[in-house]
Amino acid sequence: MEKILTADQSAKGRLVSLDVMRGMIMILLCAESCRVYEAIMHIDPAQPMGGLITQFFHHPWHGLRFWDLVQPAFMFMAGAAMYISYSRKLEKGQSWGNNLSHILIRSLKLFICGVALHCIYADKPVWELWNVLTQLSFTMIVAYLIINRSYTWQLLFSIGLLLLNEVLYRGLLMPGFDQPFVEGKNFGAYADTLLMGKINSDGWVTINCIPTAAHTIWGVLAGKLLISSNAVGYKIKTLVLMGIIALLLGFILDLSGITPIIKRISTSSFVLVSGGWVLLILAAVYWLVDVKNNVKYAWIFTVVGMNAIFIYLFFETVGVQWLNGKVAIFSGDLLHLFLNVPLKIAAVVSALAVLVVEWFLCYWLYQRKIFFKL
Repeated sequence: MEKILTADQSAKGRLVSLDVMRGMIMILLCAESCRVYEAIMHIDPAQPMGGLITQFFHHPWHGLRFWDLVQPAFMFMAGAAMYISYSRKLEKGQSWGNNLSHILIRSLKLFICGVALHCIYADKPVWELWNVLTQLSFTMIVAYLIINRSYTWQLLFSIGLLLLNEVLYRGLLMPGFDQPFVEGKNFGAYADTLLMGKINSDGWVTINCIPTAAHTIWGVLAGKLLISSNAVGYKIKTLVLMGIIALLLGFILDLSGITPIIKRISTSSFVLVSGGWVLLILAAVYWLVDVKNNVKYAWIFTVVGMNAIFIYLFFETVGVQWLNGKVAIFSGDLLHLFLNVPLKIAAVVSALAVLVVEWFLCYWLYQRKIFFKL
């Protein structure tokens, strides 16, 4: 497998680090869908693994946990992949305008899939726009429209989106929705009453797609940097420097009381801090995988990363609706029935078993060079 990956990288100029990082993100999301974190949490709800497992659940409001970085990383990697794909098309003679229709159609498919997933969650037709795919369908279009601009222009535009978000929340104070950073009482919630006639019970808002478009734009810039002719050292230093700057700006906004870090409404401080962490993680993965050529175990993540959209749709539909329960019958349930394994431990075994099954599905597709694209 290592030889295959190395050959692919050399032959196609592919950055294995991007596939690895995308695969890491998808495996984390897959584990959530398989109820791995939930099962571990239930073993000892009072002190779950000394509080470590709580890092795999979204922060309830003001604050930041590891799990809050997953969606930004997902949208960031989509931007990086989009730029690399676009650059290859340019080399083949395809223009920006010719590729625009492809981006629009792909965004429409993402939007439809995102809305459809909410219908599956609710087990009935609903009009809800909170899914990451519907958000991504918007951010991809925004990022593509400015993809040919300079680094500075795109960076300033992304900052402009964060400033626009600040203006919307602080400047448009509607009756009953005049508290910018209070759950259910902010402009984002008001916008949802206009777009969908409802408010999300967990505080998520649709207009998160405006500030988080910065994540996709920053992904475009990172992709452009990584495939450029610049020296490796320059690439890594740039990623690290920009990551540190974003972290400092975000934490300063939060600690000074100007703008709190709130993932559920994607405040500007959250976008900056989460984007900063993603940049540092990418720099580390790029250095380990593409620079140091540590690809011995890269295939574990690559087989998932190269079918990211497929496995996401699979575990959010077939996985949750059917596979989770059926695999549990022949894993944790059997252990509990015949070996008297405690139910809470059996639940963890079942969740991990589903995760392994879904990983093997991606491996099977990878071996046969079957890659699903929207």
